[in-house]
Order: sequence, then C-alpha cells, then structure tokens
Amino acid sequence: MSTLTPAATDARDILVVNSQVVRGSVGGRVTVFALERLGHRVWFLPTILLPWNPDEGRGHRHVQDDAGFDALAENLITADLLPRIGAVVSGYLGSPAQAAAVARLVAAVRRANPRALYLCDPISGDNGDLYVPPETAAAVRDTLLPLADVATPNLFELQWMSGRRIESEAEAIAAARALGPQRVLVTSAPALRRNATCNLLVTPRATIAAEHGLVPDAPHGTGDLMAAMFTAGLLAGLDDETVLKRSAGTVFEMVARSVKRRARDLLLADEQSSLVNPMALVSCRRVLDAPLRA
Repeated sequence: MSTLTPAATDARDILVVNSQVVRGSVGGRVTVFALERLGHRVWFLPTILLPWNPDEGRGHRHVQDDAGFDALAENLITADLLPRIGAVVSGYLGSPAQAAAVARLVAAVRRANPRALYLCDPISGDNGDLYVPPETAAAVRDTLLPLADVATPNLFELQWMSGRRIESEAEAIAAARALGPQRVLVTSAPALRRNATCNLLVTPRATIAAEHGLVPDAPHGTGDLMAAMFTAGLLAGLDDETVLKRSAGTVFEMVARSVKRRARDLLLADEQSSLVNPMALVSCRRVLDAPLRA
C-alpha cells in the first residue's frame, strides 16, 4: 500500500478499471463522468462491455480475451505519462485473470508516482448472492485487496471477502479491519436509525458513520459513484470525515433526485450540481469502538 496522506499528491489523472455499458449509469460510465465533472483527467480501461445493466434483461457480454487485456495493461504500464496518475480505481472484473493485470498496473503507477492512491471497489455481489463467478471474486480478494489503500465493499461483499457473518455495527467494524486496507468504506452497513442506511468508514484508529434516509427503489450505480467521490475527496486533501460526509451526501442527493423524477438510472448529466455542491443533510458520528493498537 502507498503512504498517501491528504494533499500528498498533485497528480490529477485517475486510472479507472471497470465495466462499460452502452446505455445507462452504472460501472465505469458513472465513475468516469463524476471524476471528469470534478476536474480530473481519466484513463479508462474497460473490463467488460455490456449493452445495459444486466438487471434490465439479457444481453451480450463481451469480455476481451485475457491476452488482449494483458496487452492493453502493458501498453499503459509503459506510457510516458504514467507519473500524472494520482489514483487507480478498480471495480467490476470480467475474468479472474484480469486481477493480475490490474495488480501490475497498480505497481507500475506507484513506481512512477509513489504517492498514488489505489481504491479497490470489490464489485462481486449484493443481496446475499454473488453476481460474478466465485473465481473472479476470489481473485479480487486475494490479489487486489492486499494492495489497496482504500476498499469500498457493500455489506454482502464485506461478508464474502472477510468470511465473516455480520449482523451488527461492531461486527462490520471488525470485519472491515480484518480486510486489510487502511481505509474500508462499507456501504449499506447496519444503521442505528430506522429507515436509514449507513456508510461506515473504518480505519485502524477510528470509525466514522454517515447515515441518511433510505430511498426506496434506488437506481443501480451508487457504489460506483461513491468510489468516484471518495477518491476525488482524498486527492483534494480533505480529511476523512469531510470526504465521507460529502461523498454520502452526493450519493443520497443523486438517488433522491433521480427517484423523484421516476428515472430508472442515476441522472448524472441532469443533476450535476449534486456532484459539485451537494446540499443533502447527512448525519455523521464517531463510533466509540476499540481501535487497533499501533
């Protein structure tokens, strides 16, 4: 892992490795749009091409063969502009072998810029089930999570990656600390308030919870948006609590506005003000838990 601290790097380029859909606001389309709207230059390496979110119906899945994906990764590794990259954000993988290529990319970026940040969004499942093959989820767990400075699993992914059953906030904190990265942001964590959802940021020494109202029938892509906003906030030099509050506020506001307009997707283009200056109220609290000893 890198030794990134807030404001440690001026590099503004961000490498995104994620899925790409032709239509809709999920995967890399969300991450890239949000980061570019916030002023970052984005390098985008797609892991899979889909016509739309698979929940909308069957469609062709195009995954480039592993040799081709490796070749693209090697091209990027030798790019003379690699020192401009301040962060790598990885998400959905199209095959288990892609994890090794992403790991090589992360290592190359860190050689070029030792202060670069790596955020791993271990996209693999939700609502009690994996939606990638177990081999792909295992590759993320075993190859990418150990390299990450930040991980952003949802509650199911945290349970699967940690091998722990989680039914309380304390259990979520313990599982997050066992995962490995210095910062673990657990989305859809157990909330203290009724009809609320919680984003739980766990570090070795502290835990911060950001809670807001639960929006029924939320569009997909919220995890991709959270990963983008959290990365941008860290690169801007914001402290953990401010980054968490702004990121959660953006996601909450974007979801609420999209649902209010009865949209099936996040309305990123229509509601860009939520990316730049979210106004939604999100309550933050410091959790009194037992931090790890130094």
